[in-house]
Order: sequence, then C-alpha cells, then structure tokens
Amino acid sequence: MKLTQNFSLHEFNCKDGTPVPEQFYPNVKELANNLQIIRDFIERPLLISGSGYRTKQHNEKVGGAFNSQHLTASAADISAKGYTSKELANMIEELIKTGKVKQGGLGIYPSFVHYDIRGKKARW
Repeated sequence: MKLTQNFSLHEFNCKDGTPVPEQFYPNVKELANNLQIIRDFIERPLLISGSGYRTKQHNEKVGGAFNSQHLTASAADISAKGYTSKELANMIEELIKTGKVKQGGLGIYPSFVHYDIRGKKARW
C-alpha cells in the first residue's frame, strides 16, 4: 500500500518480517507524511535503515526502549546518502522549528537518525 509519493507501507514493516498492524496505520501514515516532507526538503531519498515498526520481541532483541515509539509505528530510523546523521538531524530540526514537520523525538546515531512523531520534544 502506497502511503505517500515515495513511501510504501512495507518499508515500515518490522525487520523480523511482521507487517505493521492495521491498528497502527494512522500512525504510520502520519509518520510517512512527515518523512515525505523531509525527503522533499533534502531532495534525496530517505532510507529507513533500521526500523519503522517493531514488535515487542524484536524491540527487546535490538535493545530498544521499553516504551519505544517504534512499537506503535510512530518512529523510523532514517539515513540519506550524502548527509551525515548530524546534518540530517539539523535539517529535520529546522523543519520542526518552522512547523513543517511534527515535533517529536530526534536521536542522532553514527549511521542513522531516529525521528518520531510523539508530539513533544525529545532529543538524544
């Protein structure tokens, strides 16, 4: 199922093969809409590099937070060719500040940026 111009539902499936549960479709749709804005802004594809949705078991296996936004398909770990994680996070921060994408969690890791749509500011 196509969520936006450049994102499909299958991209957000758990890496253990579990599809995003239907109850979380509103979350993944909102997340994909925000990621589409980010992609359009940087004019490059975004790779969902680690996780979109995670099952509880997979979240525990990868050491995710107990209350991870991934558990409700409200988060994605992303990267973009040609940008460091810090550069990508700075651009997302600017889009948040200007109200173009939803306020949420933003975590910078060596090979990806975590972005989620929790609705309140969280940074790490």
